[in-house]
Amino acid sequence: MTYTETKTESEVTISRTGFDNVKVAVAAAEDKKAIDLVVLKLVEITSFADYFVICSGTSTRQVQAIADEIEDRLKQVKVRPLNIEGYNNAEWVLMDYGSMIVHVFSENSRRFYDLERLWRDAEKLDLTSLQG
Repeated sequence: MTYTETKTESEVTISRTGFDNVKVAVAAAEDKKAIDLVVLKLVEITSFADYFVICSGTSTRQVQAIADEIEDRLKQVKVRPLNIEGYNNAEWVLMDYGSMIVHVFSENSRRFYDLERLWRDAEKLDLTSLQG
């Protein structure tokens, strides 16, 4: 497991990177009954993130609950997001964790933006390999 030290204004935090965080995010999303959970490995095709975790919820409440659970679980292992956008309207919640970006969509927004098609060259990970 790799650790990096990130300095913010008045604190120093130790954060895990990469695949371990993906596993935590996937487990949290599954526990909140996320729909169509997909993990894309972007290491070979972009430099701004190593992984996308993409999922959907059936309502505003569920989208927010999924995002909350992911954030809470990652905080438990001392990982904090760099930024979260779209939480209030809950059509597309983007959670930037540096090497991992989590996208929690409403069903309509997921179809409209279709990130899986946009990033079709990325490797789609088998979710069973993330369990355990």
